[in-house]
Amino acid sequence: MFSFSQLRTALVIGSLVFLIIIPEVPTTDALNVFDLEEERTVYGTTKTVKAEHTQTLLDIAKDHDLGYNQIVAANPGLDPWVPSEGAGVLVPTVFILPRGRLPSGIVVNLAEMRLYYFKFAEEGPSRFWTCPVGVGREGYSTELSIYTVFRKAEDPIWVVPPSVLKEDPESPLQVPPGPDNPLGKYILRFSRLSYGIHGTNRPWGVGRRVSHGCIRLYSEDIASLFPLVPVGTLVRIIYEPIKVGWAEDKCWLQVYQDYENKIDDPLAAAFSGISACEQAIGPLKMDFKQIKKAIREQTGIPVPVAWVDQE
Repeated sequence: MFSFSQLRTALVIGSLVFLIIIPEVPTTDALNVFDLEEERTVYGTTKTVKAEHTQTLLDIAKDHDLGYNQIVAANPGLDPWVPSEGAGVLVPTVFILPRGRLPSGIVVNLAEMRLYYFKFAEEGPSRFWTCPVGVGREGYSTELSIYTVFRKAEDPIWVVPPSVLKEDPESPLQVPPGPDNPLGKYILRFSRLSYGIHGTNRPWGVGRRVSHGCIRLYSEDIASLFPLVPVGTLVRIIYEPIKVGWAEDKCWLQVYQDYENKIDDPLAAAFSGISACEQAIGPLKMDFKQIKKAIREQTGIPVPVAWVDQE
């Protein structure tokens, strides 16, 4: 068991207030990083900030290392471009680990539009880093599979792919490093299919379906991730719009939009995850109304939906 300082955070969802206890977040330059615990799969905190006069929700998302999808889904009553000055903006930096995670390696959850990098340590704590990503637009979704990082490059040249040239015949064949290069400063190239994880010169595409299959990061996030990831690292691409995890004696449900329409029965998917929680922490009492509400609203905010049965 690892030892952590802990903090209590009030999670406000609608008119409900839930008190949760979560490990304190170590600080980094950009990425959120956490020491892994055997006793939980839910990490992070949530808070409310006030929108300033010139801020959009996208500005607030970038300040807190969230993507467009997360900040907008968590604040459905606010205009993303012109939130009212002084309006309370919910910043949902609480993360449930994906079920499709690796002991060591990168996992990208396309439905969540979020990257996780897990690093196993034989001595000291194992850790994971996480950040938002932009993903492939309709018709260009990244193929769900396992890849490896076969090459790392700084200041990459963008060789314009045929799919882009077909859409825009006026595009140059290559774009040199610099502010006009959509790959940004760094790239982790995959072992096949011309995919990669890279920066971007259009940060507002993070948390959106905008690419031709590559994974886009904020410039600050790829700059922090690039030196951490060695060549040969496994990369798993998954699609999990419904995530379930546990912390202490509670089971948490997190639901994102199923934009690929891959989940035939969301309720069954949620119950499957809750069943996995029971195996980890014991028999549970479920709140069926809260489960259905989370599935209906798809805010991406983890909510407690079951508790250990003490009877």
